[in-house]
Amino acid sequence: MAKELQFVDTTLRDGTQSLWAAESRTGMVEAVAEDLDRSGFQVVEVPLMPYNFKKIIRELKEDPWLLAEIVGEKMQHAKKAFMGEPGLVLFELLETPPSVSKLFYDLLIERGAINRVQTMANIFGDLKTDFPWFMPYLRSKGMEIAHAIAYSISPRHTDEYFVKKTKEVVKNEPDIIYFKDAAGLLTVERLRTLLPLIMENANGIPVEFHTHCTTGLADELYVEAMKMGVRTLHTGIPPLANGSGQPSVFTTVANAHYFNLEHDLDLERIKRISDRLMNIAKQENLPIGEPLEYDYSQYIHQVPGGVISNLRHQLQSLNLQNRVDEVIEESIRVRKELGYPVMITPYSQFMVTQAAINIATGERYKVVIDKLIQLAAGVYSEDSGYLMMDQNLRDKFLSLPRAKELRYEPVEDVPIKKLKEQFGGPSLSDEEFMLRYIMKGTNDIEEMRKAGAHKKYFSASTPLVELLDRFSKQSDITHVQVQGLQGSLLLTNN
Repeated sequence: MAKELQFVDTTLRDGTQSLWAAESRTGMVEAVAEDLDRSGFQVVEVPLMPYNFKKIIRELKEDPWLLAEIVGEKMQHAKKAFMGEPGLVLFELLETPPSVSKLFYDLLIERGAINRVQTMANIFGDLKTDFPWFMPYLRSKGMEIAHAIAYSISPRHTDEYFVKKTKEVVKNEPDIIYFKDAAGLLTVERLRTLLPLIMENANGIPVEFHTHCTTGLADELYVEAMKMGVRTLHTGIPPLANGSGQPSVFTTVANAHYFNLEHDLDLERIKRISDRLMNIAKQENLPIGEPLEYDYSQYIHQVPGGVISNLRHQLQSLNLQNRVDEVIEESIRVRKELGYPVMITPYSQFMVTQAAINIATGERYKVVIDKLIQLAAGVYSEDSGYLMMDQNLRDKFLSLPRAKELRYEPVEDVPIKKLKEQFGGPSLSDEEFMLRYIMKGTNDIEEMRKAGAHKKYFSASTPLVELLDRFSKQSDITHVQVQGLQGSLLLTNN
């Protein structure tokens, strides 16, 4: 029988997105997957969103379908979750026919790579449009469905707003509701007033809690959530905990002890995972999450840590790394003018991208990204905040020549067979079609395949193989003795 306190592990998905600019390598996942699956987590997030596909192919030069197969083969106990939406690609909500979204999910489900889908219920406001086909589809595939209600601070994000949103979510009958504080903006005082309202209006649906350590208050928030009756918390494993990621599972468990809340976690196994990830971080020169001091600026700009992580990465590639603070300051003005969208994917990216363009060009809104034009037209419904958008700015966006070229209604469904004709013909495999669809062509895919096999890291199941491989390459070492409890083994390098 499962213990009272449950955990959703965010290490490989939200952890890498928050701290490593979504650099979740195939070999890294492979090195910890089996142990992570057997550590007692109720749910493990996996890095298989279309966003991850782009990163894996374009930057890491690896095959995401291989990663999906590894996840399916090595993780057969815990539920495997990822962030999913009807539009498949969050930045291209209108461009994805339902047939393509369904095929993408089908391919992951067939590999056993996912069995829980986490959706953002107050991001696109598509509960009344796309969700009527999306929810039945997920249920037909046996998916657990978790609707997230994203926290935000603005004149329109009142108690009444969150009560109304919770009631809308309940009508969809998800299996789980989770309160998601993506930017780490909650205070204990605000949690005490808001979380009970969500739980009271959840109509018996279990409520999970998810926050980030960005302001240094996350551990205290988890303690308060446990006091209020939340029994599933989202945590990470160091080095992919703390910083701008989730609280460490070790700290959360230690605090839970004082409430006599029992859990099913194998902390020794999790410690081994942590050690393995720490070695990878040092080997690849990746950041190590550390507890942060209280940061009041986060309440001013509200940019999630994962977005800042990616922003620094992108500005560095443009040799603009010294202008991060200017971009963040500009994003505050942009958000206010656009009606206070929730600062979470994809809106936070919209705000920061437009802010970066404003700073880089030296003129505000000289160049306007397509997504803001669509936002001004009401594509993303009232949850985007467009009804509070500065009217002069809205008129300017909608008068741009580009505004006449953009789509404002979802594309009609198109059979996969017909779509394949645009990407290589009817003989194209479903997997290859999806890669070409997501990457908008074959160039990145060809470069990925030229790079060869993915890099391997030390894993729990391959220590001896790793030792033998390294030993054989060291000509100056003549022998190695391995001592065990039952005897010893002498290896000679001839």
